[in-house]
Amino acid sequence: MKISLIQMNSRQDKAANIAAAVELINQAVAQERSDWIGLPECFDFLGGLQADKQEAAEILGEGPAYTAMQALARRHGIFIHAGSILEKIPGEDRLYNTTLVFDRTGRELARYRKIHMFDITAPDGTHYCESASFKPGDQVVTYRAEDFTFGCAICYDLRFPDLFQALAEKGADVIALPAAFTLLTGKDHWEVLCRARAIETETYFCAPAQTGLHKAGDATRASYGHSLVADPWGHVIARASDGVGIVSTRIARNAIDTMRVQIPVARHKVKLR
Repeated sequence: MKISLIQMNSRQDKAANIAAAVELINQAVAQERSDWIGLPECFDFLGGLQADKQEAAEILGEGPAYTAMQALARRHGIFIHAGSILEKIPGEDRLYNTTLVFDRTGRELARYRKIHMFDITAPDGTHYCESASFKPGDQVVTYRAEDFTFGCAICYDLRFPDLFQALAEKGADVIALPAAFTLLTGKDHWEVLCRARAIETETYFCAPAQTGLHKAGDATRASYGHSLVADPWGHVIARASDGVGIVSTRIARNAIDTMRVQIPVARHKVKLR
């Protein structure tokens, strides 16, 4: 299967962000003949205050981000793992941070709501409190795309190996982790954690990311970029640097099967109390 990761610099203009995603997907199809395309976290809207996020959020199945990705999947006959979008929760001030996946006919295959909230203090003293704006999900989600079972995660989920073990136990062959990793944490932790999750689960690990600067209120924040694909051995087989663009590679069923025969960690796993 030919896969392409889209690296974006989304900001506070939802229409412009969707248009940029559409253009990049069209480029990937034309240039790479992709079967599966992954977008980054919050590809439709990144930054702003809570009121801005609320205004940009949509009810799934009705909004422009949903319908644009669904239409592209159908038009091109591809799988689209639509990063994540801001999902309205009726009767709540908070939102869900939600991955949507569409198959080659435009049918919705899966939706995953980010479980782990990014409530941290960065090394430069910047405070992040994602839980003030977003409600965590509670479902472990996989879906089937032809010969592969894909598992879903988003950004900060990367630091919690139990989620990836749960995805492996549900049969994941490939894990997709759209992200908007901060520059300060990303430069030290992004690649090593992506590779570790691939090695632990013996899966391909596909991580499309945001890059560049965006505004969050009066603050300017930087995303690390460096979208990558790691194979089941933990080798990085595709990597972006800085800037908006596309990175592509092929994934192979036999690479997963061979790894799992050579080092059968799933069979050797011991349940600990």
